[in-house]
Amino acid sequence: MQAFPRVLFDEAHNESWTIRRDVAEAINPAHPDDSSYARAAELLRHLGHTVAAHTDGPLTAGALQDQDVLVIAHPADERWERTTGLGAPVFTEAELDAVRDFVAAGGGLVVLAEEEQDKYGSNLADLLARFGVGVRHTTVRDPGHAHRGVATWVVAEPAAGDGLLAGVKQACFYRSGVLTAGRDATVLFATSPQAAPAGEPLAVALAYGQGRVVVFADSDLFGDDSLDDHDHRRLWGNVVTWAARVPAGAASEAGRDEAKAALFAGLKAAVEELRPLQVKDGSVPEDKERAKELVGDIAARVAELAPHFPHDAAYLQAVQDDLAAWARQDLGVPDFLASLELFHPDTQRVDGLEHLVVFPMYTQNGNPDRNLEAVWLRTIWPGWLAELEAGGYDNPMFVPIAFEDFTSGYDTHSAVLFPETVAVRQAPARFTWGGIFADREAARFRRVSGAATETLRLDLPPDAARLLASQQLAQDTFVLWDLIHDRTHSHGDLPFDPFMIKQRMPYWLYSLEELRCDLTAFGEAVKLEARGVPHARYVQHAILFDRLFRFPITGERVRNYDGLGGQLLFAYLHRNDIVRWTDNRLSVDWERVADGVADLRGEVEKLYRDSIDRSKLAHWLAAYELVSAYVEPHPASTWAKGVQALPEEQKAKVDAVLSDEFPLSMFYEALRRKLADVVESTKGIRG
Repeated sequence: MQAFPRVLFDEAHNESWTIRRDVAEAINPAHPDDSSYARAAELLRHLGHTVAAHTDGPLTAGALQDQDVLVIAHPADERWERTTGLGAPVFTEAELDAVRDFVAAGGGLVVLAEEEQDKYGSNLADLLARFGVGVRHTTVRDPGHAHRGVATWVVAEPAAGDGLLAGVKQACFYRSGVLTAGRDATVLFATSPQAAPAGEPLAVALAYGQGRVVVFADSDLFGDDSLDDHDHRRLWGNVVTWAARVPAGAASEAGRDEAKAALFAGLKAAVEELRPLQVKDGSVPEDKERAKELVGDIAARVAELAPHFPHDAAYLQAVQDDLAAWARQDLGVPDFLASLELFHPDTQRVDGLEHLVVFPMYTQNGNPDRNLEAVWLRTIWPGWLAELEAGGYDNPMFVPIAFEDFTSGYDTHSAVLFPETVAVRQAPARFTWGGIFADREAARFRRVSGAATETLRLDLPPDAARLLASQQLAQDTFVLWDLIHDRTHSHGDLPFDPFMIKQRMPYWLYSLEELRCDLTAFGEAVKLEARGVPHARYVQHAILFDRLFRFPITGERVRNYDGLGGQLLFAYLHRNDIVRWTDNRLSVDWERVADGVADLRGEVEKLYRDSIDRSKLAHWLAAYELVSAYVEPHPASTWAKGVQALPEEQKAKVDAVLSDEFPLSMFYEALRRKLADVVESTKGIRG
């Protein structure tokens, strides 16, 4: 599935701009920057977009069918402009119809017109009229808002709010005309009251059918010599991403092996019939005769499925042997150590490779009992991720996976497959892998974050909106996030075992550890974005939204360490005026988010670094002080009263921690009430 937009620049109608630098140099040898959109095209590629030029033939439905955005940049007669010299600047009626139909069916259109538009010999006005937009034949002058003192180089501020113009504070229109548009259009920029003409649109955006259109009254904004002026780079990325066809919400099941699915359905039915006969430790105390029949049936069905998974032959044979041994031992506490030691998805990280997993196990954040479970899963390991993992983000134990099908132990909130949850007589010498279901993480993220942003009336930047719209993009985003987060547990200044959940400590310490890993992942994503890894920008949105919206309102409030981490992040950003809750609407200063996250990460890392030289109790107290500086403790808290109020014995100190030591704020209590049903609906969700 295509996660990023495909952008087509028309260059077959005598356009004044080309995305091919060599063509620009031929068109305008003295000043190729004045004919080149090569840097604009490169910026889109940096964002993950596929960019191509249409250089031959008419714009037909066939030419547009595989595209998400069409860009038309100032077609002109050669008497007035240096052009590509390909075709004529006039679109035929059939082409006008094809472009209109392309947009109506969900495509995006970005049009760049010019000052004194009528003189250029094109029929761009006829094209724009089909979308209710007009271009006035004029040149704007505004000495009071002039770039470099040139009255016709007009500096304009956004006329709209966040969302499409997130991160955009100014843009310069160089010798611009003005536009007319209907009421349904959003004016992005307009001339000032002092300009001539005054108060007229310079750029507009609108929906048409299922698609979107953006029109600028000047084409110089994004040329090679103007792209770095003001906020043009951010504006260009925003408008093309916003205009792009909205991707499909759900992952496709095309190519699913129905024969394999039928065999798994039989296995699943047998496992589900066995489930109510098992007790918490996985044993079967009653109705053993029927249970043994079912165990034999399960083993036979595993044998039937095994040829579909030849790479797991030894493991699946061991599963059958462990099932037989369990039956011979009268179905006591199951022991699947032999098969567990032969299952190594970490050594088979091949994109699309499937596994059949059959273990007695509990599921984290799901079923607490060790029931027999069957899971049919698929490995996610695209080439770009493999390169990152091999090139500095090494994490040999990390296995990103997706569900094909599963038994009811995973009809829960669980999104992990960990070997330590399997019933065995003794733990293996070492655990070598951990699986994370990125499809489930992505699906519940999209559902909860989508509902939260709608409830809070948050205007989303175009890339964030696209993330919530696309399961494929969100899934790939979570794979990258998980890769970095997971490896961070063992990197950095660590004053204690990062996997301290096995230890008896106050739960806010684990909150800080999980939050530290996410803040680190955010910072790494900022670096990767600068390197041109397109998913990295989306990782930043995913961390921010999941931490702020889903984590604090999910699960019980009993030592909810992930919830507390989200509360801390929100409180920190709110305290620093990066997120605001005003007039029952949430707003975000998108340009300051990265710095705010980095500052909070700095505080947590200082806590860790300083605590290497502290006693355990001093570290606990310092961590408490950091959290309580931003998140208000419970009024009845013993810990909030200071060390003198704590009992002397260490266990008693831990017992003095309230189940909800840091209650939800009024903001989060209200949000939880409104989204409780949405959160619950993500139980058992698939991508």
